[in-house]
Amino acid sequence: MTPSVPPAQRRERLDTLAVSLLLVCCTLWGLNQVAAKVALADVPPLTQAALRSLGAALLVLVWARWRGIALFGRDLTLRGGLLAGVLFAAEFACIFVGLQYTSASRMVVFIYLSPFVVALGMPLVARGERLRAGQWIGLAAAFAGVAWAFAEGFAPSADAPPQQWFGDALGLGAAVLWGATTLVIRGTQLSSAAAEKTLLYQLALSGVLLAVAAPLAGEAWPRTWSAVSIGSLLFQTVIVTFASYLMWFWLVRHYPATRIAAFTLLTPVAGLGAGVLLLGEPLTTRLVIALLAVVLGLVLVNRR
Repeated sequence: MTPSVPPAQRRERLDTLAVSLLLVCCTLWGLNQVAAKVALADVPPLTQAALRSLGAALLVLVWARWRGIALFGRDLTLRGGLLAGVLFAAEFACIFVGLQYTSASRMVVFIYLSPFVVALGMPLVARGERLRAGQWIGLAAAFAGVAWAFAEGFAPSADAPPQQWFGDALGLGAAVLWGATTLVIRGTQLSSAAAEKTLLYQLALSGVLLAVAAPLAGEAWPRTWSAVSIGSLLFQTVIVTFASYLMWFWLVRHYPATRIAAFTLLTPVAGLGAGVLLLGEPLTTRLVIALLAVVLGLVLVNRR
């Protein structure tokens, strides 16, 4: 497989820039959960996802034109781009539909099985990214910390919905789809495309598909828009879906995918932290233990 970036530009290890950008991404994605929850008061979930994807796609077009980045040349990326876009849309559909059957805490644990999908599939795409035994231990430790933070969601409860297993299965499906999207980016001609083009494929296609799915799911267009909901949607569109995803796809092209995927395990912990600071949720011992386990896991994954 031809590498996406010239070898001189591809980094074999995560440097300070990569770690800093990954921490920013994970923090923003954690905050995004709070923003989405706030906006749900006015904007239904699939409609919300469609609006932010379409809005961010427009921003990518404006950004690329300003930077002089060609997005529509014939570069053999169409097949990979369409596949990545469909996977991206299906991932969010699984998440939003699954939340009707299972709890958010259970859903987020299953979603962040994605690094395991990447770790398992990446050696088939790039032989140099095979994990060693110590790195597998680190990945398992990080995930165990995340699972511990959300362990309450796994406790049997009389309040559990009757089809919770179906929501859990959709969460697992979302994790597989997210991991598969990363593998598609690295394993197709998208690996040689600009990050802006890779992102545009996913945003434009997912925006259209989710916009079609929203009325089919019975969602009505919001009649009222509060200032908080508008601000929340703008944050999701401009900061999260446009800026942070652009950073993410740039990182996927320039750094080992298995190692950067491990950092995504910080996102649910960041989401809990955002809940503590912004929603007044309690700071628990489980969260502290999760943070320590994730840090330990990331150190093991990224050791030479």
